[in-house]
Amino acid sequence: MKRCKTCGPSLRNEDRISELPEALLLQILSLLPTKDVTATSVLSKRWKSLKKIVPNLEFIYNERNNLESESDLERFSNNVSRHLLSYQAPVLQSFHLNVSSYDEGLIDIGVLLGIAFGLHVRKLILEVYFDVDSFTFPRNLFNCGTLETLEFRAFILLDVPSQVCLKSLKTLHLHDVEYQDAKSVRNLLSGCVNLENLVVDRNGHDCVKTFTITVPSLKRLTILDDHYHSKYVINAPSLKYLKIQGASCFRSCLIENVSELVEANIEILYAIYENILESLTSVKRLSLSISPLEVTFPTGSIFYKLVYLELCACRADWWNLLTLMLDTSPNLEFLKLIGPCHKYIKPVPWGQWNQPKNVPECLLHHLEIFIWKDYEWQRENEKEVANYILRNASCLKKATFSKRGLNSKERLDMVEDLESVVKASSTCQLVFK
Repeated sequence: MKRCKTCGPSLRNEDRISELPEALLLQILSLLPTKDVTATSVLSKRWKSLKKIVPNLEFIYNERNNLESESDLERFSNNVSRHLLSYQAPVLQSFHLNVSSYDEGLIDIGVLLGIAFGLHVRKLILEVYFDVDSFTFPRNLFNCGTLETLEFRAFILLDVPSQVCLKSLKTLHLHDVEYQDAKSVRNLLSGCVNLENLVVDRNGHDCVKTFTITVPSLKRLTILDDHYHSKYVINAPSLKYLKIQGASCFRSCLIENVSELVEANIEILYAIYENILESLTSVKRLSLSISPLEVTFPTGSIFYKLVYLELCACRADWWNLLTLMLDTSPNLEFLKLIGPCHKYIKPVPWGQWNQPKNVPECLLHHLEIFIWKDYEWQRENEKEVANYILRNASCLKKATFSKRGLNSKERLDMVEDLESVVKASSTCQLVFK
């Protein structure tokens, strides 16, 4: 009898995880690949039924890395179809389909997407890697009332000859996709009437010469572009966060109607020919890595709201851009300079820094934090800039300098050099890293 009493509780405790609330079990299963979720269905009837209502589904087929054989693609397609057709929850929260194959003829991605859309899917991540042709996203699926997040990756062609209706879409990611033409871009974006977050990641393979982004509801925009001589037109009156990053030469980037902009990060390795700074005067936080030689700035434009500035100190005559920004940012509180660190930037001849004619207002009344990462302390121009800020920043509380690869002698020389500067702020703390 004692033995039975001992065994009873033990047997009951073997499957304690099944006693967890259904909501918690579904949350756990949502973190697993769908093939692993399917494997759990053999545990019990309860697990089998849970498989049919897991909110997030992910299916991955990768023939290119020899993880699958060509003959498995049709079987994979059938498994995805069966799983979707047996789905019983009223809404499919997320559907992630990743197919990498040499033969696209063995799978009908459009049919699988159609089934998922019939389940009122809210988030779709589609990655397609075919050898010959790109997958053309079905036009009829651009009219979905439930889709809130849409991510396209790789060899997907967007052919949108007429306007679409994605009224619930809040987030759209376009990574390395192809566009039939510029009209397809305009029609797609104009149909996303509530879009708030847009990521455009281009690699130069599409035929769109001028990429136009006109989205009144857009709040966050990220552009990553290695396309040589790209052109952009941005009109987003609700935009608050902007990031533009390019390893090539932007032919133009016209930014209009962004008076609500709060934060901007602009990193373009070579020329940009527009008055880009004029478009950013409403920002509170600004990060710039652009060529001062190609920047024009209209007289009278002031960054009244700017309190945080991060500037790349690795371009020819970068200090001229610094002078311009200090002169036009009267309320600046935080300044961060980042020294030479970009592997793509070619060595260029350096000029001579001319300090401002008058001490900028931000140095006299507002600047509190100064950081210089990778400070080139042995260069005279860099030393002049650092000394000028320390000598004139009356409210400075903390100045931090860092430089990698220094030996103890060099580090000591750098510290002594900076500590010898007569500082405008008696409470300024010097920090060396």
